[in-house]
Amino acid sequence: MSKNRKVMITCAVTGAIHTPSMSPHLPVTASEIADAAVEAAEAGAALVHVHARNPVTGQPDQSPEAFEPFLKVIKQRSKAVINITTGGAPTMSVEERLTPCAVFKPEVASLNMGSMNFGLYPMLNRFKEFRHDWERPYLAGSDDRIFKNTFKDIENILTTCAENGTRFEIECYDIGHLYTLAHFADRGLVKPPFFVQSVFGILGGIGPHPEDVSHMKRTADRLFGDDYRWSVLGAGRNQLAIAAQAVSMGGNLRVGLEDSLWIRPGELAKSNAQQVRAARQIVEAMGLEIASADEAREILQLKGGDKVNF
Repeated sequence: MSKNRKVMITCAVTGAIHTPSMSPHLPVTASEIADAAVEAAEAGAALVHVHARNPVTGQPDQSPEAFEPFLKVIKQRSKAVINITTGGAPTMSVEERLTPCAVFKPEVASLNMGSMNFGLYPMLNRFKEFRHDWERPYLAGSDDRIFKNTFKDIENILTTCAENGTRFEIECYDIGHLYTLAHFADRGLVKPPFFVQSVFGILGGIGPHPEDVSHMKRTADRLFGDDYRWSVLGAGRNQLAIAAQAVSMGGNLRVGLEDSLWIRPGELAKSNAQQVRAARQIVEAMGLEIASADEAREILQLKGGDKVNF
């Protein structure tokens, strides 16, 4: 591990996993999402990963009209790399999930590498009261819901975005997803350097044990060698522990209220920026520096913020 390397921090500011009743700090409106992203960037996040929500109910919303207001504001107020989800929510069609990326042509978009069970229903053991009618069935129904990302779906996203110069945060929830990435790389549909975001602790994917983290890194090293940049996210209480392990292994990290509502056991994070500052403290305590947005653009060989469609 080079002592001079820079660590990229991604912040996923709202996502589609948590519902508004779970935390008063979860960004919902366009202005809240924009403010959260800008504050995360000011705290040290080089990249911000964004979803949109209905401003009244907080329900995930993948319409371009929901994204446009905050994309422009984030771009005006920060230099952060803006990463638009193609994951959306497991309840959405792939065509619906892909539309914002196709319209706005971002520098980076997320891309899930396989269909999977995506169990959110255990959250009902912790959260009992909900303000909106959609929240409880959304969580409860996840025990019979498949997050669909077939080979055809992945190819569709890659080919649709190919001419836009968009690169991908390639989300790998299990070891097999790394082999799926290798398959598309062999076909020439995705080019290095691959930005591999390993996801730990989602029910249906690989677990959060340190051996799981090491196994993911060993497999990616064997498959991709120097052709990838590794980042991790730990769901829930695993967020900062997995971040620390990954940084010590030469990786990068992702935090944010999409992935965890907490800053420490039993204490809700008051903002995305608070989690970014905690992650930055880990990085700097190891004697490393965080990457700026422009340094992240260089590391990931991105097209630049002046070449997006917003």
